[in-house]
Order: sequence, then structure tokens, then C-alpha cells
Amino acid sequence: MHRKKGQIEAEISEAIIKFEKEYMGRGPLETKTFIIHDMVLVRLKGVLTQAEHQLVNTGEENKGRDLIKQVRIALLEKGRPLLEAVVESITGCKVKSLHTDISTVTGERVILFTLDTALALKEWE
Repeated sequence: MHRKKGQIEAEISEAIIKFEKEYMGRGPLETKTFIIHDMVLVRLKGVLTQAEHQLVNTGEENKGRDLIKQVRIALLEKGRPLLEAVVESITGCKVKSLHTDISTVTGERVILFTLDTALALKEWE
């Protein structure tokens, strides 16, 4: 069965927002998901907490940035099975890999899932 691309992207965005709120303690201000062939790219805006903003602005920018990145990556790795399961249930495809990074300058995080196959989608209907 073919599903609409926008519907799947919205479901994934909602699931990632729920994960961020429940697992990370704070949700993003904005989330957008893009399906590109066999990849799912999730862009989250406004993910840094006030404490993380303060850490970046302490004068030791690289140290604060590195600490934030280390903690966020470690937390995401611990929650990785949950994220992969939700993406697999929505897309019907197995997740091959997950990549992520966070910017302490823009407060954005990106999460990229690569899937074992391209999704069968209908662009318009």
C-alpha cells in the first residue's frame, strides 16, 4: 500500500517531538521531517535548554559546546532503540543507521536515519 509522503513525515515529526519531551525532558520549538529516497532527515529547531545556552556563553565556548554535544549524543545513543523502533513502525522499513549532530550556535539538531529500502510513497493525492 502506498502512503502519502507528507503523512509519514508528519507522523515521524510527532514521534520525535514526543521522544524529545519524554526522554530528553524538553521538546523542540519546531520540527520538520524530510523523506529522501531511503533516508529520513529530521530537523529540530530550538532544542537547547536555558542552562545549555548559559554553558555556551561562559567564555569557554569550545568547552561548553563540547560538553553539550557529548551529553546530547550519549543520551540519544541510549534512546536509540526507541527512536529506531518508532521510525521502523511508521515507515515499515528497517533502520540501518542513525546519525546526529547539534549546533550550539543555532540551537538546531539534525537526525538522519538511513533505511534498508526506499519508501514506496505517493507524492500527491
